[in-house]
Amino acid sequence: MTQSQKFGSESIGRLLRQQAIPASIGILIMSIYGIVDTIFVGRWVGSLGIAAITVVMPITFLIGAIGMSIGIGGASIISRAYGDNNQDRANLAFAHQVVMTLVFAILFSIVGGIFMDDLLKIFGGKGDILEPAHEYFKITLYSVPFLAWAMMSNNVIRAEGYPKVAMYTLIVPAVANLILDPIFIVGFNMGIAGAAWATALGYIASGLYAMYYFLFGKSHLKVAWKDLILKSKIIREISAIGAVTLARQGTISVLYIVLNNALFKYGDELSISTWGIINRVMMFANFPVVGITQGFVPIAGYNYGAQLWDRVKSVILNAIKYGTIISFGLFALIMVFATQFVSIFTLDQEMINQAPYALRIVFLATPLITIQLIGSAYFQAIGKAAPALFLALTKQGIFLIPLILVLPLFWGINGIWISFPIADIAAAAISFRYLKKATDQISESTQSIAPLRTESAPMSSKAEHQ
Repeated sequence: MTQSQKFGSESIGRLLRQQAIPASIGILIMSIYGIVDTIFVGRWVGSLGIAAITVVMPITFLIGAIGMSIGIGGASIISRAYGDNNQDRANLAFAHQVVMTLVFAILFSIVGGIFMDDLLKIFGGKGDILEPAHEYFKITLYSVPFLAWAMMSNNVIRAEGYPKVAMYTLIVPAVANLILDPIFIVGFNMGIAGAAWATALGYIASGLYAMYYFLFGKSHLKVAWKDLILKSKIIREISAIGAVTLARQGTISVLYIVLNNALFKYGDELSISTWGIINRVMMFANFPVVGITQGFVPIAGYNYGAQLWDRVKSVILNAIKYGTIISFGLFALIMVFATQFVSIFTLDQEMINQAPYALRIVFLATPLITIQLIGSAYFQAIGKAAPALFLALTKQGIFLIPLILVLPLFWGINGIWISFPIADIAAAAISFRYLKKATDQISESTQSIAPLRTESAPMSSKAEHQ
């Protein structure tokens, strides 16, 4: 039995733990890296340094998201191919992922370099923020293809059933950054450039580690020369499913444009720095739920491909249950210790006075985030791009961006902060409705197919996995 075949036989709770815990640890380490990076910049460079990173981050993540979207799109095909015992299709999908990731990541990095200052200004790099943002961006930009490769690989490795290896692709850049930040920023007194070099070298290390896994590790995926000849059908399938992630990240980047400019308009540079701190706390607070979501995808995709409907329904319900319980605990911590969280990042008393209030408002609907994430992830896992895309865009695209444009007209900067929980509540309600309909359809499929499994040899062979 291969690692991926365990998705159809072991208990759902155990599988979720095996997949989600390493994913969560990897995301936690990445979050800690982001937090420590911001701490060093905030304390040794200043609030403008935090603002500069806040402006650059969505641009680099958008390029990195190209790899992530191709990874998720291809991983969905690979998971379902393994569920259907089709290794050739899995190899074909992976070969296409390799070519697509390298071509698009390099292309977008070149475009980013040509239009660097224009991009920074669009994303809120105005006033005193522009100079440090430019310095940070020009160093990190050309390491982003390594990040794109690592993000693509992370999803494929998880689909192969090696969550710990996938975890290491996230831990490697974080650990590298944690080591290099104090050396470059403090020891060499390089300021914002030191933070940029630490980040860039971390991305490169992650990409090289992921490449080592495919060349010399446990991967069953093989790239044949004939598979590198791109086929439109596979490209369309990878793109359709992966477009959900890319559209989500693209929408988040548009959100950053709207948000950073609104914060500058209704507040000042300090308001953008406040959002930078809130975003770092958000990355940290959401890591268990994001880990559960990432662990959920290959399990749901495999069992859907194997037509094990009871297990598909079980993994949906268990993922939501575990994620919601964890979210409530994190919500309580943030409400109680908001000031302490902010104080970790900065010594600026004005920011310490301003940021905790905004932090609490932004996190008011945190317990509902699991439903949002699992809703979109489920439809991605089973290869249904349209509902996955719609649910991925509900919070940021349909609700949050319009709210940020409208509410400050009435309540100023407070209108920006209150937009977040309103968008969370609305997006969770829509995701719940879609998931309810999906689980009802799964129940109907279970009832209609059960009699056939006693009469059909092919179906009974799949039932043995249960």
